[in-house]
Amino acid sequence: MPVNVPIRVVQWATGAVGRYALRSVLSRPGLELAGVLVYDPDKIGKDAGELVGLPYTGVCCTDDPERVMAIEADCVLHMPLPASFFGPDRTLDLETICALLASGKNVITTTGFVYPKSYGPRVVERIEAACAKGGTTLHGTGINPGFMSDFLPLALTGLADRVDHIYVRESSDFRGHPSRQVVVDLIGFTRTAKDYTAAVRPFRTFQRTLFAESVQLVADALDVHLDEVEERDEFEVAGQAFEIAAGLVEEGAVCASRWVFSGLVRGRPFMTVEVIYKADARKVERWPDPGFAIHIEGVPHMTMAIDEVSHGLAAAAAHAINAIPSVCAAPPGICTILDLPLPTARARVRTK
Repeated sequence: MPVNVPIRVVQWATGAVGRYALRSVLSRPGLELAGVLVYDPDKIGKDAGELVGLPYTGVCCTDDPERVMAIEADCVLHMPLPASFFGPDRTLDLETICALLASGKNVITTTGFVYPKSYGPRVVERIEAACAKGGTTLHGTGINPGFMSDFLPLALTGLADRVDHIYVRESSDFRGHPSRQVVVDLIGFTRTAKDYTAAVRPFRTFQRTLFAESVQLVADALDVHLDEVEERDEFEVAGQAFEIAAGLVEEGAVCASRWVFSGLVRGRPFMTVEVIYKADARKVERWPDPGFAIHIEGVPHMTMAIDEVSHGLAAAAAHAINAIPSVCAAPPGICTILDLPLPTARARVRTK
Protein backbone atom coordinates (compact mmCIF):
# COMPACT_ATOMS: atom_id res chain seq x y z
CA MET A 1 0.00 0.00 0.00
CA PRO A 2 1.42 3.44 -0.97
CA VAL A 3 2.79 5.59 1.84
CA ASN A 4 0.33 8.10 3.37
CA VAL A 5 -2.69 6.52 1.65
CA PRO A 6 -5.30 5.76 4.33
CA ILE A 7 -6.49 2.22 4.84
CA ARG A 8 -10.16 1.99 3.89
CA VAL A 9 -12.10 0.02 6.51
CA VAL A 10 -15.63 -1.40 6.62
CA GLN A 11 -17.25 -1.92 10.00
CA TRP A 12 -19.42 -5.06 9.85
CA ALA A 13 -21.87 -4.95 12.80
CA THR A 14 -22.12 -2.22 15.43
CA GLY A 15 -22.95 -4.06 18.62
CA ALA A 16 -21.12 -3.73 21.92
CA VAL A 17 -17.65 -4.38 20.43
CA GLY A 18 -18.39 -3.00 16.98
CA ARG A 19 -19.23 0.47 18.26
CA TYR A 20 -15.85 0.74 20.01
CA ALA A 21 -14.15 -0.38 16.81
CA LEU A 22 -16.14 2.09 14.72
CA ARG A 23 -15.16 4.94 17.03
CA SER A 24 -11.49 4.01 16.65
CA VAL A 25 -11.71 3.80 12.86
CA LEU A 26 -13.17 7.30 12.78
CA SER A 27 -10.61 8.69 15.23
CA ARG A 28 -7.32 7.11 14.22
CA PRO A 29 -4.98 8.69 11.67
CA GLY A 30 -4.29 6.41 8.73
CA LEU A 31 -7.76 4.80 8.72
CA GLU A 32 -10.71 5.85 6.58
CA LEU A 33 -14.25 4.54 7.04
CA ALA A 34 -15.55 3.04 3.78
CA GLY A 35 -18.85 1.57 4.94
CA VAL A 36 -20.92 0.25 7.84
CA LEU A 37 -23.21 -2.79 7.92
CA VAL A 38 -25.83 -2.90 10.68
CA TYR A 39 -28.42 -5.44 11.84
CA ASP A 40 -30.68 -3.12 13.85
CA PRO A 41 -33.44 -1.61 11.64
CA ASP A 42 -33.30 1.59 13.68
CA LYS A 43 -29.70 2.18 12.54
CA ILE A 44 -30.32 1.85 8.80
CA GLY A 45 -29.67 5.11 6.96
CA LYS A 46 -28.05 6.83 9.92
CA ASP A 47 -24.68 8.47 9.59
CA ALA A 48 -21.87 6.39 11.09
CA GLY A 49 -20.75 9.24 13.33
CA GLU A 50 -24.20 9.44 14.90
CA LEU A 51 -23.92 5.85 16.17
CA VAL A 52 -20.88 6.66 18.32
CA GLY A 53 -21.42 10.31 19.20
CA LEU A 54 -18.92 11.70 16.69
CA PRO A 55 -19.34 14.35 13.96
CA TYR A 56 -20.99 13.69 10.61
CA THR A 57 -18.95 11.38 8.37
CA GLY A 58 -20.96 11.12 5.16
CA VAL A 59 -21.00 7.31 5.48
CA CYS A 60 -24.54 5.95 5.92
CA CYS A 61 -25.28 2.61 7.58
CA THR A 62 -26.81 -0.17 5.52
CA ASP A 63 -28.20 -3.63 6.19
CA ASP A 64 -27.47 -4.83 2.65
CA PRO A 65 -24.49 -7.23 2.56
CA GLU A 66 -24.29 -7.09 -1.24
CA ARG A 67 -23.91 -3.33 -1.12
CA VAL A 68 -21.02 -3.75 1.31
CA MET A 69 -19.43 -6.44 -0.85
CA ALA A 70 -19.32 -3.93 -3.71
CA ILE A 71 -17.53 -1.24 -1.69
CA GLU A 72 -13.86 -0.72 -2.48
CA ALA A 73 -12.11 -1.25 0.84
CA ASP A 74 -8.89 -2.70 2.19
CA CYS A 75 -10.22 -4.34 5.34
CA VAL A 76 -13.47 -5.44 6.98
CA LEU A 77 -13.83 -5.53 10.76
CA HIS A 78 -16.26 -8.46 10.99
CA MET A 79 -17.84 -8.28 14.47
CA PRO A 80 -21.37 -9.72 14.53
CA LEU A 81 -22.79 -12.06 17.12
CA PRO A 82 -21.89 -15.68 16.26
CA ALA A 83 -24.04 -17.31 13.59
CA SER A 84 -25.34 -19.81 16.17
CA PHE A 85 -27.23 -16.92 17.80
CA PHE A 86 -29.39 -16.44 14.71
CA GLY A 87 -30.22 -20.05 13.91
CA PRO A 88 -28.99 -23.61 13.45
CA ASP A 89 -26.77 -22.80 10.43
CA ARG A 90 -23.41 -22.24 12.09
CA THR A 91 -21.67 -22.02 8.70
CA LEU A 92 -23.07 -18.53 8.05
CA ASP A 93 -19.97 -16.80 9.46
CA LEU A 94 -17.69 -18.86 7.22
CA GLU A 95 -19.85 -18.11 4.16
CA THR A 96 -19.79 -14.37 4.87
CA ILE A 97 -16.07 -14.25 5.58
CA CYS A 98 -15.19 -16.18 2.42
CA ALA A 99 -17.39 -13.90 0.32
CA LEU A 100 -15.67 -10.82 1.77
CA LEU A 101 -12.22 -12.29 1.19
CA ALA A 102 -13.07 -13.24 -2.40
CA SER A 103 -14.35 -9.70 -3.02
CA GLY A 104 -10.84 -8.35 -2.42
CA LYS A 105 -11.12 -7.29 1.23
CA ASN A 106 -8.91 -8.45 4.07
CA VAL A 107 -10.99 -9.62 7.04
CA ILE A 108 -10.39 -9.31 10.78
CA THR A 109 -13.08 -11.19 12.68
CA THR A 110 -14.08 -11.63 16.32
CA THR A 111 -16.34 -14.64 15.61
CA GLY A 112 -13.53 -17.17 15.99
CA PHE A 113 -11.10 -18.28 13.27
CA VAL A 114 -8.16 -17.58 15.58
CA TYR A 115 -6.86 -20.95 14.37
CA PRO A 116 -8.97 -22.22 11.45
CA LYS A 117 -6.89 -25.40 11.24
CA SER A 118 -8.84 -26.69 14.25
CA TYR A 119 -11.98 -26.84 12.06
CA GLY A 120 -10.38 -29.31 9.69
CA PRO A 121 -8.84 -29.22 6.20
CA ARG A 122 -12.08 -28.47 4.32
CA VAL A 123 -12.57 -25.17 6.15
CA VAL A 124 -8.92 -24.22 5.66
CA GLU A 125 -9.14 -25.04 1.96
CA ARG A 126 -12.27 -22.88 1.55
CA ILE A 127 -10.67 -19.93 3.31
CA GLU A 128 -7.42 -20.23 1.39
CA ALA A 129 -9.31 -20.46 -1.91
CA ALA A 130 -11.22 -17.27 -1.07
CA CYS A 131 -7.98 -15.55 -0.06
CA ALA A 132 -6.30 -16.60 -3.30
CA LYS A 133 -9.21 -15.31 -5.37
CA GLY A 134 -9.28 -11.94 -3.64
CA GLY A 135 -5.56 -11.60 -2.88
CA THR A 136 -6.55 -11.17 0.75
CA THR A 137 -5.84 -12.27 4.32
CA LEU A 138 -8.01 -13.54 7.20
CA HIS A 139 -7.16 -12.90 10.84
CA GLY A 140 -9.27 -14.03 13.81
CA THR A 141 -8.77 -12.12 17.04
CA GLY A 142 -10.28 -10.99 20.34
CA ILE A 143 -9.33 -10.70 23.98
CA ASN A 144 -10.08 -14.32 24.88
CA PRO A 145 -9.52 -16.25 22.65
CA GLY A 146 -7.13 -14.20 20.59
CA PHE A 147 -4.86 -12.92 23.35
CA MET A 148 -5.24 -14.22 26.91
CA SER A 149 -5.63 -17.92 26.15
CA ASP A 150 -3.11 -18.20 23.33
CA PHE A 151 -0.84 -15.19 22.72
CA LEU A 152 0.17 -14.64 26.36
CA PRO A 153 0.71 -18.31 27.27
CA LEU A 154 2.90 -18.78 24.22
CA ALA A 155 4.88 -15.67 25.09
CA LEU A 156 5.51 -17.01 28.60
CA THR A 157 6.76 -20.35 27.28
CA GLY A 158 9.66 -18.43 25.78
CA LEU A 159 11.10 -18.44 29.32
CA ALA A 160 10.60 -22.19 29.83
CA ASP A 161 13.00 -25.05 29.33
CA ARG A 162 10.14 -27.54 29.66
CA VAL A 163 6.37 -27.19 29.66
CA ASP A 164 4.23 -29.82 31.39
CA HIS A 165 0.88 -28.09 31.70
CA ILE A 166 -0.61 -24.71 30.75
CA TYR A 167 -3.57 -23.31 32.69
CA VAL A 168 -5.45 -20.14 31.75
CA ARG A 169 -8.36 -18.68 33.69
CA GLU A 170 -10.72 -15.87 32.74
CA SER A 171 -13.28 -14.51 35.17
CA SER A 172 -15.51 -11.78 33.73
CA ASP A 173 -18.14 -9.52 35.27
CA PHE A 174 -21.10 -8.71 33.00
CA ARG A 175 -22.99 -6.35 35.28
CA GLY A 176 -22.22 -3.35 33.06
CA HIS A 177 -22.45 -5.13 29.68
CA PRO A 178 -25.06 -3.21 27.68
CA SER A 179 -26.19 -5.95 25.30
CA ARG A 180 -29.21 -8.00 26.32
CA GLN A 181 -28.60 -10.17 23.25
CA VAL A 182 -25.21 -11.20 24.62
CA VAL A 183 -25.92 -11.37 28.36
CA VAL A 184 -29.41 -12.88 28.26
CA ASP A 185 -30.00 -14.47 24.86
CA LEU A 186 -26.51 -15.85 24.28
CA ILE A 187 -24.90 -16.45 27.69
CA GLY A 188 -28.21 -17.19 29.37
CA PHE A 189 -28.18 -15.00 32.48
CA THR A 190 -31.61 -14.09 33.98
CA ARG A 191 -33.12 -17.35 32.65
CA THR A 192 -34.59 -20.02 34.90
CA ALA A 193 -32.41 -23.09 35.32
CA LYS A 194 -34.80 -25.09 33.12
CA ASP A 195 -34.83 -22.51 30.34
CA TYR A 196 -31.06 -22.07 30.58
CA THR A 197 -30.42 -25.80 30.18
CA ALA A 198 -32.46 -25.89 26.99
CA ALA A 199 -31.29 -22.59 25.53
CA VAL A 200 -27.55 -22.94 26.22
CA ARG A 201 -26.99 -25.76 23.73
CA PRO A 202 -26.05 -23.58 20.72
CA PHE A 203 -23.81 -21.44 22.95
CA ARG A 204 -22.15 -24.56 24.32
CA THR A 205 -21.29 -25.67 20.79
CA PHE A 206 -19.94 -22.22 19.96
CA GLN A 207 -17.88 -22.05 23.17
CA ARG A 208 -16.33 -25.46 22.65
CA THR A 209 -15.45 -24.64 19.06
CA LEU A 210 -14.05 -21.24 20.01
CA PHE A 211 -11.79 -22.28 22.87
CA ALA A 212 -10.72 -25.48 21.16
CA GLU A 213 -9.05 -23.16 18.64
CA SER A 214 -6.85 -21.62 21.33
CA VAL A 215 -5.98 -24.96 22.90
CA GLN A 216 -5.14 -26.50 19.53
CA LEU A 217 -3.11 -23.47 18.45
CA VAL A 218 -0.93 -23.53 21.56
CA ALA A 219 -0.44 -27.29 21.35
CA ASP A 220 0.58 -27.14 17.69
CA ALA A 221 2.97 -24.26 18.37
CA LEU A 222 4.68 -26.37 21.02
CA ASP A 223 4.69 -29.49 18.82
CA VAL A 224 2.26 -31.40 21.06
CA HIS A 225 -0.31 -33.72 19.49
CA LEU A 226 -3.65 -33.58 21.32
CA ASP A 227 -5.93 -36.60 21.37
CA GLU A 228 -9.03 -34.48 22.01
CA VAL A 229 -10.35 -31.27 23.55
CA GLU A 230 -12.78 -32.01 26.37
CA GLU A 231 -15.45 -29.55 27.56
CA ARG A 232 -17.55 -29.36 30.72
CA ASP A 233 -19.70 -26.60 32.15
CA GLU A 234 -21.92 -25.75 35.12
CA PHE A 235 -23.98 -22.81 36.33
CA GLU A 236 -25.00 -21.00 39.50
CA VAL A 237 -28.37 -19.48 40.42
CA ALA A 238 -29.01 -16.25 42.31
CA GLY A 239 -29.81 -16.36 46.02
CA GLN A 240 -31.55 -12.99 45.74
CA ALA A 241 -32.76 -10.68 42.97
CA PHE A 242 -30.49 -7.95 41.61
CA GLU A 243 -30.28 -5.60 38.64
CA ILE A 244 -27.62 -5.55 35.94
CA ALA A 245 -27.37 -3.38 32.83
CA ALA A 246 -28.99 -6.08 30.69
CA GLY A 247 -32.00 -6.59 32.98
CA LEU A 248 -33.27 -8.12 36.22
CA VAL A 249 -31.74 -11.29 37.63
CA GLU A 250 -34.49 -12.78 39.76
CA GLU A 251 -33.96 -15.07 42.73
CA GLY A 252 -33.34 -18.60 41.43
CA ALA A 253 -32.33 -17.40 37.96
CA VAL A 254 -28.98 -18.26 36.39
CA CYS A 255 -26.38 -15.67 37.40
CA ALA A 256 -23.03 -17.31 36.63
CA SER A 257 -21.48 -20.08 34.55
CA ARG A 258 -18.16 -21.88 34.48
CA TRP A 259 -16.63 -23.55 31.43
CA VAL A 260 -13.53 -25.76 31.34
CA PHE A 261 -11.77 -26.81 28.13
CA SER A 262 -8.97 -29.36 28.37
CA GLY A 263 -6.60 -30.45 25.64
CA LEU A 264 -5.78 -34.08 26.49
CA VAL A 265 -2.76 -36.22 25.68
CA ARG A 266 -3.16 -39.87 26.67
CA GLY A 267 -5.86 -38.90 29.14
CA ARG A 268 -3.91 -36.12 30.85
CA PRO A 269 -4.47 -32.39 30.32
CA PHE A 270 -1.67 -30.56 28.54
CA MET A 271 -3.61 -27.29 28.43
CA THR A 272 -6.64 -26.20 30.44
CA VAL A 273 -8.72 -23.07 29.87
CA GLU A 274 -11.23 -22.14 32.57
CA VAL A 275 -13.79 -19.45 31.70
CA ILE A 276 -16.06 -17.94 34.35
CA TYR A 277 -18.87 -15.54 33.58
CA LYS A 278 -20.71 -13.66 36.35
CA ALA A 279 -23.80 -11.49 35.94
CA ASP A 280 -22.49 -9.39 38.85
CA ALA A 281 -19.30 -10.49 40.61
CA ARG A 282 -20.38 -8.62 43.75
CA LYS A 283 -23.41 -10.91 44.00
CA VAL A 284 -21.73 -14.19 43.07
CA GLU A 285 -19.22 -15.50 45.61
CA ARG A 286 -18.64 -18.86 43.99
CA TRP A 287 -15.57 -19.12 41.75
CA PRO A 288 -12.67 -16.63 41.49
CA ASP A 289 -12.99 -12.87 41.26
CA PRO A 290 -12.74 -11.08 37.89
CA GLY A 291 -9.36 -11.07 36.18
CA PHE A 292 -7.05 -13.36 34.25
CA ALA A 293 -4.48 -15.88 35.45
CA ILE A 294 -1.92 -17.98 33.62
CA HIS A 295 0.11 -20.83 35.15
CA ILE A 296 2.91 -22.59 33.31
CA GLU A 297 3.90 -25.84 35.03
CA GLY A 298 7.33 -27.04 34.03
CA VAL A 299 10.88 -25.77 34.37
CA PRO A 300 10.57 -23.17 35.69
CA HIS A 301 7.04 -22.79 37.07
CA MET A 302 5.52 -19.42 36.18
CA THR A 303 2.39 -17.57 37.25
CA MET A 304 0.99 -14.40 35.73
CA ALA A 305 -2.08 -12.50 36.96
CA ILE A 306 -3.99 -9.63 35.41
CA ASP A 307 -6.24 -8.34 38.16
CA GLU A 308 -8.34 -6.10 35.97
CA VAL A 309 -9.10 -5.19 32.39
CA SER A 310 -11.33 -2.23 33.04
CA HIS A 311 -13.24 -2.55 29.78
CA GLY A 312 -13.03 -5.85 27.96
CA LEU A 313 -15.17 -4.64 25.06
CA ALA A 314 -12.76 -1.79 24.35
CA ALA A 315 -9.80 -4.17 24.64
CA ALA A 316 -11.29 -6.64 22.16
CA ALA A 317 -11.97 -3.83 19.69
CA ALA A 318 -8.49 -2.36 20.14
CA HIS A 319 -6.82 -5.71 19.50
CA ALA A 320 -8.60 -5.92 16.16
CA ILE A 321 -7.94 -2.29 15.23
CA ASN A 322 -4.24 -2.59 16.06
CA ALA A 323 -3.93 -5.56 13.70
CA ILE A 324 -5.25 -3.73 10.63
CA PRO A 325 -1.91 -2.51 9.16
CA SER A 326 -0.19 -5.88 9.62
CA VAL A 327 -3.09 -7.87 8.19
CA CYS A 328 -3.38 -5.58 5.17
CA ALA A 329 0.37 -5.92 4.56
CA ALA A 330 0.43 -9.72 5.00
CA PRO A 331 0.56 -12.11 2.03
CA PRO A 332 -2.75 -13.72 1.01
CA GLY A 333 -3.92 -16.52 3.28
CA ILE A 334 -4.67 -17.18 6.94
CA CYS A 335 -2.76 -15.05 9.45
CA THR A 336 -2.58 -16.32 13.05
CA ILE A 337 -0.44 -15.33 16.00
CA LEU A 338 1.89 -18.15 14.96
CA ASP A 339 2.92 -15.93 12.06
CA LEU A 340 4.35 -13.45 14.56
CA PRO A 341 7.99 -13.69 15.77
CA LEU A 342 6.97 -15.21 19.07
CA PRO A 343 9.50 -17.27 21.07
CA THR A 344 8.12 -20.60 22.25
CA ALA A 345 9.44 -23.46 24.33
CA ARG A 346 10.14 -27.01 23.39
CA ALA A 347 7.35 -28.83 25.19
CA ARG A 348 7.66 -32.14 26.97
CA VAL A 349 4.35 -33.79 27.85
CA ARG A 350 4.15 -35.28 31.35
CA THR A 351 2.46 -38.69 31.15
CA LYS A 352 3.08 -40.10 34.65
